[in-house]
Amino acid sequence: MSANGDYILETKNLVKEFKGFVAVNDVSLKVRRGSIHALIGPNGAGKTTCFNLLTKFLVPTRGSIHFNGIDITQEQPAEIARRGIIRSFQISAVFPHLSVLENVRVGLQRRLGTSFHFWKSERTLDQLNNRAMELLDAVDLAPFADTVTVELPYGRKRALEIATTLALDPELMLLDEPTQGMGHEDVGRVVELIRKVSAGRTIMMVEHNLNVVADLSHTITVLARGAVLAEGPYAEVAKNPQVLEAYVGSAHA
Repeated sequence: MSANGDYILETKNLVKEFKGFVAVNDVSLKVRRGSIHALIGPNGAGKTTCFNLLTKFLVPTRGSIHFNGIDITQEQPAEIARRGIIRSFQISAVFPHLSVLENVRVGLQRRLGTSFHFWKSERTLDQLNNRAMELLDAVDLAPFADTVTVELPYGRKRALEIATTLALDPELMLLDEPTQGMGHEDVGRVVELIRKVSAGRTIMMVEHNLNVVADLSHTITVLARGAVLAEGPYAEVAKNPQVLEAYVGSAHA
């Protein structure tokens, strides 16, 4: 095993420029296998751009990205998805007029590459339904299996998105603002879900809610003006004067 075996994802000197504006500036990250790693920072810090580089929605101007020791810098989103890097939540990624069960089945079908004629086999459908129910059970949605998705409350919809992400069997889950727009009760439920599904997986998330970050994360990287300002466990990062200044200062920006 290489010395890097502990790290599932590494970026080296990542830079992204937009017409002279440096959105991500020399960012080097190491995400430990099996951990929950949060990317935080004030608005405009470059978190979303950084995430878009990791999921290959954007191509870096300079720098490299390695996943399981393999250079994926030039790979397409579909290629890294096949490797097991799955992003959730950048939009509400469910079909509103399908049932909750059907939504998860679509995710399972995608992973299997099952073509539509294959659907005529009832046995295949039963197998997929059984697996879909297992996933719904994992996110406490089994009682809602036959509910039309559009009728689900917001927090439950987020749980469904986690289930559809799990259907793609991710090794590394990238969660984009998992608790955005949620009431207190829903936040608590989603935090527990993330904790539950993190078993045997690595999770990297962008999250504004610092209570969520403190509760879930093993390691936190703080970005400010596109660069890494601080990194470490929450208790350490929260006391860093530069971090406090970046957050307080940004409130008056």
